[in-house]
Amino acid sequence: MTGAVVWVTGLPSSGKSTFACRAVERLRAAGRPTLLLDGDAVRAALEPTPGYEPRARDAFYRTLARLAALAAHQGLVAVVAATANRRAHRAFARQAAPRFVEVFLDVPAAECEHRDAKGLYARARAGEARTLPGVGEPYEAPDAPELVASGGEDAEALETLVGRFLSPAG
Repeated sequence: MTGAVVWVTGLPSSGKSTFACRAVERLRAAGRPTLLLDGDAVRAALEPTPGYEPRARDAFYRTLARLAALAAHQGLVAVVAATANRRAHRAFARQAAPRFVEVFLDVPAAECEHRDAKGLYARARAGEARTLPGVGEPYEAPDAPELVASGGEDAEALETLVGRFLSPAG
């Protein structure tokens, strides 16, 4: 079985973690060796904790891409839930992986802000989180993702993704 990196990207609060967790559950239930790399959890595990200024963010996403590629080269499907706001972040991950699937959660910014449980958008609007992608920093949507989902609850997109790895060629 060939390993792969599935990078779930989108604005903050677009449902990346929800979609990634559901994909991992489904793949594991089908017997596919899978690793979840949630950007927030990985960031919290690193010492020192990476910052959010552009240079630190670039370094963090390179590290995350390398970790995902390492797992993929060992035969796992590494599902990454991380904004990776610049196309260059995801291009680096694509280049490092033996197989790469980019999933774009195409959720309008207003909807992401409305359902923001962490209060990130409110903090950004108050000037406390100046580097939030989509508010203080640009978010560069993918040019040609392998899959587009309407959010973390998009069952049809989830089925399409999981089907890619459960077919004989997967």
